[in-house]
Amino acid sequence: MLKLYIGNKNYSSWSMRPWVLLRQAGIPFEEVMVRFDAFGADSVFKTTLASVSPVGKVPVLLDGDLAIWDTLAIAEYLAERFPERALWPVQARSRARARSICAEMHAGFGALRSHCPMNIEASLPEVGARIWREQASVRADVERLSAMWTELLVQQPEGSLLFGEFSIADAYYAPVCMRFATYGLPLSAPVAAYVERVRALSGVRAWIEQALAERDFRDFEEPYRKSR
Repeated sequence: MLKLYIGNKNYSSWSMRPWVLLRQAGIPFEEVMVRFDAFGADSVFKTTLASVSPVGKVPVLLDGDLAIWDTLAIAEYLAERFPERALWPVQARSRARARSICAEMHAGFGALRSHCPMNIEASLPEVGARIWREQASVRADVERLSAMWTELLVQQPEGSLLFGEFSIADAYYAPVCMRFATYGLPLSAPVAAYVERVRALSGVRAWIEQALAERDFRDFEEPYRKSR
């Protein structure tokens, strides 16, 4: 069976992507949660991951003795390993577009990531309002995301996901939906509706429920709070 190493569900946006992908696609896997204790070389987190990955980061997917790290590499591996699940869109043009926007997420939106780290348990609309006022780079990231999603959604039947049916692209942007909910950033009605559709997916709901159940406050992941 596949084995997926992840970090704390409340904070680890990169871990969320392959976990939701596997869960939503109905692919069986074993989860290994490696708690964020610290990130120094002698931390439990780093020493645990050293046995499975040369980079010492989550997520890591094990398939037998094969280790795959990096979220996009994991997604591509799963798409090849389970072609019947159609994890990428079926049409070639849509598939190319989905890969493009996943790569854009992988490499971009640094301001949103930095100023609005994923924190599923928290509700920080007042922080979000301040960030929105003060950080033009965050406003630019949200504008780009909104334009991207709107352009894709208008090509689909009402109530659909980015490429109609669930795909890697929706799993890739699920942590962004979590950020929008936590910080209450202003969104257009179609974009806000897409966020809620993603949050309602069974795989995403399961992640959220388990993130809330962790009750593990990590101060080094909390730029805006000193306690839960």
